[in-house]
Amino acid sequence: MKIAVIGAGSWGTALAQVLAGNGHDVGLWARKPEVAAAINADHRNPRYLSDVTLSGRIAAASAYEDVLEGASAAVIVTPSSIMRDVADRLAGLVGEDFPAIVCSKGVEEGSGLLPVEVFEAEMGNAARLAVLSGPNFAAEVIRGIPSGTVVASPDAGTAAFFQELFASETFRTYASDDVVGVELCAAFKNVIAIAVGVSYGIGFGDNTAAMLMTRGIAEMSRLVVRCGGQALTCMGLAGTGDLVATCTSEHSRNRRFGRLLAEGDTLEGFTERTHMVVEGALACRTLKTLADATGVELPITDVVRSVVWEGADPRDVAKTLTSRPLTTEFYGL
Repeated sequence: MKIAVIGAGSWGTALAQVLAGNGHDVGLWARKPEVAAAINADHRNPRYLSDVTLSGRIAAASAYEDVLEGASAAVIVTPSSIMRDVADRLAGLVGEDFPAIVCSKGVEEGSGLLPVEVFEAEMGNAARLAVLSGPNFAAEVIRGIPSGTVVASPDAGTAAFFQELFASETFRTYASDDVVGVELCAAFKNVIAIAVGVSYGIGFGDNTAAMLMTRGIAEMSRLVVRCGGQALTCMGLAGTGDLVATCTSEHSRNRRFGRLLAEGDTLEGFTERTHMVVEGALACRTLKTLADATGVELPITDVVRSVVWEGADPRDVAKTLTSRPLTTEFYGL
């Protein structure tokens, strides 16, 4: 069957390659016409993962209508900051039962809505929507290095459809009904990765990183449960798995950004050099909307936000974490 992949960044390109490898034709939407033309001419993405030869089953275009023509489902892999616009455009082009899986990570600024909630608001019929998230670095997935991911949907049939669509010998897929938990974990792990990067950037060590990761999981779990998700999801691939990978890997843009931020870099400079969106930078701000609405305390997120957006000195705000009152390990759960 034909699948439309909306977004030709590194993750969209990798997922397009996975689908093509599973025998599907892929219509890959690229925002810039020159990128689409280069993919079709050279079977390479000129901006992302450009050393990988892409399958001949992948045909790129810069018009939604072209990639959606004849497609049986859509895979959404765009930055969270533009997901409402994407959902609005799709709503006018596909039927009410057309399956779509959201791979964007974050929380919508202002509304506090998760990606799948944004798509439901614009497109309706939540039963045909799903989300995908896990410890999946695009550079490894596209090369067939064994990886695992979670596919979550409120509808078991939709989850099973996308689970089978993506599953391969090297890309293991696991089904879940905890959409809220999977999406919050996806947003949260990037924030903790920035914190870990900052901690290394100011000279702290592995003990500090381990403390931030485990306390980050506790912080994540408090918010997930309060928002209606399942605590167990935070211990799985979408939670602990993705958090550990994002906090420790050399592939992690959020961890790398945090380290460079502590060394004097800026968000604007990092984005301009890498052409990549630092999702954790936005998430540390948008998660506050949910924290305020639910009354959940997010001390690590608050510190990251103050460093990224308020110009706080990382060494000074680190002291606010280490001087917090002592408590039980799993308070609030």
